[in-house]
Amino acid sequence: MASSKKILIVDDNVDAADLTADVLRMHGLDVTVAYGGLEGLAAAKTSGAGVIFLDLGMPGMDGYEVARRLRADGAFGATTIVALTAWGDSAARERTAAAGFDLHLTKPASLAMLVDVASGNAPVH
Repeated sequence: MASSKKILIVDDNVDAADLTADVLRMHGLDVTVAYGGLEGLAAAKTSGAGVIFLDLGMPGMDGYEVARRLRADGAFGATTIVALTAWGDSAARERTAAAGFDLHLTKPASLAMLVDVASGNAPVH
């Protein structure tokens, strides 16, 4: 069962992923980090995360494909999947919606927004 206090961050930018994880941990959240799409897909299946922050532009398997695969798996129906990406144009936003993301945040996202989303205190649909 997924927990809203458990967070998964999937980003091939190690520094960005680790910094985001550190900030969320300072707010009492349990954070797992994966540094690529395939690793993120595997981590999603074992972490029990209720919220997944997912970068879009990753080599190998991009965030769109990770989200599609998670949404195809019934176990992730209640999981909040958030795009956390530098791509903020309307085409990227349309693609995230079609892939099953609940929210699209553009980097650099405010720390307050990240904490609110991760804590379940922000609307995501």
